[in-house]
Amino acid sequence: MSRVGRKPIPIPSGVEIKINGTKVHVKGSKGELEREFNASMKIENVDGQLLVNRPDDSRTNRAMHGLTRALLSNMIVGVSEGFFKQLNVVGVGYKVDLKGKDLVMQLGFSHPVKYPAPKGIEFEVDSKANTIKVKGTDKQQVGQVSAEIRKFRPPEPYKGKGVMYADERIRRKAGKAAGTGTGA
Repeated sequence: MSRVGRKPIPIPSGVEIKINGTKVHVKGSKGELEREFNASMKIENVDGQLLVNRPDDSRTNRAMHGLTRALLSNMIVGVSEGFFKQLNVVGVGYKVDLKGKDLVMQLGFSHPVKYPAPKGIEFEVDSKANTIKVKGTDKQQVGQVSAEIRKFRPPEPYKGKGVMYADERIRRKAGKAAGTGTGA
């Protein structure tokens, strides 16, 4: 049996879960999430814990077992605690600002880069340290928005300038060596 799939998911206080066939609706202090799961997986609420069971040991059911459990766990953590990713903006003249709920960045282009906040996502900006915190209840959406922001100016290996994750390490390269004067 799947080691991930068979672990029960504890339901923290303040989180409501409604199971309607293959649809699961989770409501907590940070918000609400709803997702439809594979019809072969059986999700049940037993004594304040969620259990995921599979009908047989076929390859697809084994794969869906652990996936379903992980997605349910992320939904519960998202509505109770929330998820966040921190991005650092590094470079001379690179700035980050918040206009309303939208992100406005100076990333070395001739124009400012604007990124509107999607539904369910909140930005927190520290303009002194040039950091962006992407917050939300949906783990997948937080990661996707962070990747889209990073894509505007990915970090480059020579000077280390760009938008990078807080825990990301950039492998630096040496620049061109000075000429020796023995050209042909």
